[in-house]
Amino acid sequence: MRTGRSPPIPNFAQGFRHQLRELFVWRRDVRHFRSTPISPDVLTGLLELAHLAPSVGLSQPWRFVLVENPQRRAAIVQNFEVCNAQALMDEPVERAQVYARLKLAGLQEAPVHLAVFAEGTTLQGHGLGRRTMPETVQYSAVMAIHTLWLAARVEGIGVGWVSILDPATVAMILEVPSHWTFIGYLCLGYPAHTDDTPELERQGWQARTKMQLLRR
Repeated sequence: MRTGRSPPIPNFAQGFRHQLRELFVWRRDVRHFRSTPISPDVLTGLLELAHLAPSVGLSQPWRFVLVENPQRRAAIVQNFEVCNAQALMDEPVERAQVYARLKLAGLQEAPVHLAVFAEGTTLQGHGLGRRTMPETVQYSAVMAIHTLWLAARVEGIGVGWVSILDPATVAMILEVPSHWTFIGYLCLGYPAHTDDTPELERQGWQARTKMQLLRR
């Protein structure tokens, strides 16, 4: 148990608040990467910051898998291509052309591939807060991804979340424990170009909606 005086609360000045908002605005889902490698020290630093994310019952259930093996990467790419082709076939005709021109991955170019899982059976946190909502374990892993995403942007690194994958196939390719739940596959790298507008909005797929608040 902590004893003694509490540390002073940081004073986040107006300039910092403005920069924080800029960070949120410029956090983009990146699909176009340069081949420049990411320093192992920088990557370790990002993962350490991700470990500061909030989690239910302080369970810290996120599990990161750094995918470096070329054969495993190739298998992930193949699975994406299969899933993406099926998704294209399922799109209505009027949207199929738009879908076809979207770049929905960056698997070939990104220097770092990072798979994220959640371990729902972890004893860390002693199950606090999970009895009525066990899915909060997965929500916690998503919070770690978002924390990583913002930290990466500060370093000038882009992140692309590839969701057009079959979870069971990904788990098999990466040979992870069967009780881990696949959350997302991340591509990390220095962006080939940046923009403060989401690419899906620029390509005419979907416009951002305004904030809505329901009062009761």
